[in-house]
Parts: sequence; structure tokens; C-alpha cells
Amino acid sequence: ANAQKLHKIRGGAEALSEQTKAPRPSLAGSVFQADRERHTRRKRMIAKKAAALCEDGDSITINGGSSTFMMGEFLTRRNLSILTNSFELAHFLIENSDNQVSLPGGEIYRKQSIVVSSFENDSIENYHTSKMFMGTPGIGEFGVMESDPLLIKQEQRLMRQARQLVVLADSTKLGNRSNFVCCPLSDVDILITDSDADESQLKLFRDNDIEVIVVTRDNEQPEIPGESNF
Repeated sequence: ANAQKLHKIRGGAEALSEQTKAPRPSLAGSVFQADRERHTRRKRMIAKKAAALCEDGDSITINGGSSTFMMGEFLTRRNLSILTNSFELAHFLIENSDNQVSLPGGEIYRKQSIVVSSFENDSIENYHTSKMFMGTPGIGEFGVMESDPLLIKQEQRLMRQARQLVVLADSTKLGNRSNFVCCPLSDVDILITDSDADESQLKLFRDNDIEVIVVTRDNEQPEIPGESNF
């Protein structure tokens, strides 16, 4: 029962320690991974629609998050210049596409798999993009919410460098509040959500001059809570 696996070395063999056999951890942070496994099907449809808003040759910004990460699958055959603070999305796109991918300077915030800088000289001001895509834990009358104060300042700086702000929010996020307001509704140009959205919430966004895009789930199988399909 205690037999150990061996691997061949010059002059003999040595036992593989448990540490040696342990798999490498995922690039995904714990919070990011948990978020990615919630409402996966509807997030994927929203991400697909968001990717369809991009045209070859565009320069775009993709903020880190579970919904925006899923855009990567639909951008593999595109010709884009992509600025992202998502370490995992950057890795995916570099491995699976010919898009030009840039990361701002900073340190990797492991919990969210996002590159964050406390300094102004992280190169963000050198980029100008046509659209910024971002997810959110909630969006409603107070604006686009953020749950992590470490991310707000960088997200606001990224917004200033983009001509349009596109928010990806499945129907469970509409009307939700979180700890902090990242930006008011007046900063949002396009909201992409799913067909389970409450019409009164959609009216709120349209009344604030936001273009609302609703993706349908008619052709999708019922979603199983907690099931990951990506």
C-alpha cells in the first residue's frame, strides 16, 4: 500500500515525493473560478454577443471577470488589439489566437487573476480603444457596482481610455447592489443581458440612454445551478 512511484535518473532511481506529484495550480484565482462556475450558459451567450460587437482591426479593452473571460472563446479567429488586465484571458488569447495582446504594468492580484497597479505609470494612459467590456456584480439605479475596492481605481482609468463602455451583466445582476459604485449609469453606452431580465429594470437602463441588448435562451437547454459548461 505504501509502494512509491519511481522515476529513472542517471545511476539509478528515486522516489517521487508527494510534492513532486502534485499538479500545478490553475492560473485562475479562487474568487474568479467560483464566479466563472455560476450561470455559465447565460454568461457564455452574453460573451458571444459582446464579441460580435468587435470588428477586425479594432482596439478594445477587456476588463477582468468571469463573463468577460468567456469572450476569449469567440475572439480566437479575430484580428484585434486587446488591452486586458486579466492575466488568465491574456494567457488564453496568446495561446489560442493571433490577436495582439497587451497587459498593463503591475502585480497579479491572485484572488481575481487580475493585474493591478498602485501607480499611475502602468502604461494605461498610452492606450486608446474603441470599446471597453466589463462585467459587474450588480447594476442598477446607482450605477455599475464593484465589490473590490482594489479594482475600482484601475477600472475607472481604463474607462477613460475607451470611447464606449459595454457592460456584460446576466439577469441575476440587474438591480443588485454591492459595496462600491464604479461608475454612474451615464457612463454606460451598451448593456448586454439575457432574456430572464425584468422589464422594469430594462426600462430603467433605456431611460438612461443605454442601448440594451437582450440575448435569448430559447434554444438553450435548462441551466443547472452550479454547473460549469466552459
